[in-house]
Amino acid sequence: MLLITGGAGYIGSHTVHYLINLGYNPNDIIVFDNLQYGHPENVPATVTLIRGDLTNRAEIEEVFSANAIDEVIHFAAYAYVGESMTNPYKYFSSNITGGLNLLEAMKDYGCKRIVFSSSCSVYGIPKKLPITEDEEINPINPYGETKAILEKILRWYDNIFGIKYVSLRYFNASGAGFDIGESHDPETHLIPLAMRTLFDSRYKLQVFGGDYHTRDGFCIRDYVHVLDLADAHFRALNYLRTGDQSIALNLGSEQGISVREIIGIIEQVSGKPVRFEVTERRMGDPQELVASSILAADCLGWKPQRDIYEIIKSAYQWHKSTYRG
Repeated sequence: MLLITGGAGYIGSHTVHYLINLGYNPNDIIVFDNLQYGHPENVPATVTLIRGDLTNRAEIEEVFSANAIDEVIHFAAYAYVGESMTNPYKYFSSNITGGLNLLEAMKDYGCKRIVFSSSCSVYGIPKKLPITEDEEINPINPYGETKAILEKILRWYDNIFGIKYVSLRYFNASGAGFDIGESHDPETHLIPLAMRTLFDSRYKLQVFGGDYHTRDGFCIRDYVHVLDLADAHFRALNYLRTGDQSIALNLGSEQGISVREIIGIIEQVSGKPVRFEVTERRMGDPQELVASSILAADCLGWKPQRDIYEIIKSAYQWHKSTYRG
């Protein structure tokens, strides 16, 4: 049986649907989510959804004691970079404690495989591009630090208890599928915020900095479709079942797109102007983040199948169909 923590969230719910679409039996999947940010309506009705919090060890122990859990995908975590800079206690206490409680339950009940939702934020400001997995781990915010710490903890639980893992270091998850899109509260991601200007005449997008040393002065990021991320989790589970060694892998498109270019593609796809204003740089924003995903291709046979235009088109269709202004 597969346990998916945080399976009611954006990437988690897409992954649940994706696995079922590939033939997974919904009765063999359990979603565990505290629903603080997750959306229960995005979890298929045929899947068992348990409301619980990983920081309460008894709640996750109960799930393992009542079910034969063979493998885990661990999405559950607080994930707002800005908030982590103002409330680091929340991030260290929840993300680390929750991860430890999950690993202890896995250890106690003989579950030996976990796919971990990590982040490119573990790298901080990279020294070279594209970013490879041998880049120095040097987070510049508490959120990224919690991911880096949990990766270290996973290595020890592998060394001591034989719990094998794949840490997937996402770049910018984007797009929509299965009638699910980005719906965070608060929303901090560029694409959904830019989309909002198309449907809300009162809203103007704030772009943080237009004077970077890039081709157009705007920050450059690497965007990957959420369905391609879901596919990587499927492949990571299969990788672990073969008994291969634990590993950390980047997941990105290997294509850098600037903030201004994203805005231009949204305008092209929608036929509408995106209202925005350039403000001061945001503290801690790296100038450019682009992944090398060669190792994921070698180990998982994974390559993203959807380009930035497909990402924007899927996001636009979802926002257009759900806007209730």
